[in-house]
Amino acid sequence: MKNTLLILCSILFIGLTSCKNESAKTSDAIAYYCPMECEGDKTYDEPGSCPVCNMDLVRVEADTETSSDEISETSIFNLTSTWTNQNGEDLQLEDLKGDVLVMVMVYTSCKAACPRLVADMRNIEGRLPKDAKNNLKMVFVSIDPNTDTPERLKAFAEENVMDKEPWLFLRSSVDNTREFAAVLAVNYMKISPIDFSHSNIISVFNKQGELVYQQEGLGVNSDATVQHIKDAMAN
Repeated sequence: MKNTLLILCSILFIGLTSCKNESAKTSDAIAYYCPMECEGDKTYDEPGSCPVCNMDLVRVEADTETSSDEISETSIFNLTSTWTNQNGEDLQLEDLKGDVLVMVMVYTSCKAACPRLVADMRNIEGRLPKDAKNNLKMVFVSIDPNTDTPERLKAFAEENVMDKEPWLFLRSSVDNTREFAAVLAVNYMKISPIDFSHSNIISVFNKQGELVYQQEGLGVNSDATVQHIKDAMAN
């Protein structure tokens, strides 16, 4: 029994010593440093005065920059596919990080549901504060990349007076488009050489690329969508 207690005490002592010697700038430790850096990067476990200059020690602030830059497992920024916008510029979804994304999947030759989805996107954009649109992208993703070339997307944007911020049109390969549609739970199927049957879903992503809300249907009340966008922009 005495031997067991001795071993446990030894382990406890080693653990405490290890914690004491850790750098104060680890994620969970609380530590203090001399503002004059009298002893370089040395830190202390408790508040007090510098033993060299006697100045009050300053608490090390937690470094939150790394955590804010992390991408969660549910973020669309994990997708490594390359997309092309209406100006012929290639990008990856992670390049949109920092903006709230309102996304819908359509195709430019659609004469049925897509024009109504365009109108719904216009309605949502028009209800948002103008001063908040610097951190907003209203994104149309083509489900017909063979037809919707960058030139066609640009012409469509100009025809609909959507050729400026915050409007963005994207297209990629057939495989990348299908993968992205699966992430958004958007179903689509080609039913003729020029027509598709597809889901009518508008998705809202926060600045970290995480899905926060989806609006389903055509011409539906967008109050909840607008509020989720405002919340995402505020955060």
